[in-house]
Amino acid sequence: MQTEGSGIQLTDAARGFLKALASDTRQQILFLFEGGVELTVSQVAERLSLAQSATSTHLATLRDGGVLTSRREWKTVYYRANPDGARRALADLQAALAACCPPGDTPSVGGCG
Repeated sequence: MQTEGSGIQLTDAARGFLKALASDTRQQILFLFEGGVELTVSQVAERLSLAQSATSTHLATLRDGGVLTSRREWKTVYYRANPDGARRALADLQAALAACCPPGDTPSVGGCG
């Protein structure tokens, strides 16, 4: 995404990352994967008392945002944290913010301040 009148761009990875973490529920889901644990949709749904369909949608958003990764074993899908994807998205976001609001810059009208 490019803002009008500027060359600042937010990458798809950064946008997906922000969308993935924009929900309190998705943040709670992400914390279940601490320590590299793998979980299925059913396990996540049970631990957070969520409907399986809602859980599946949240997990897909987290995976699409690069925060989680998944693997299929027969009919079961296992999800786990994707630290490399999160680091890439954070680096992209940091670069966009540095272009928008360089450290030590004074806020301007319409800027990041």
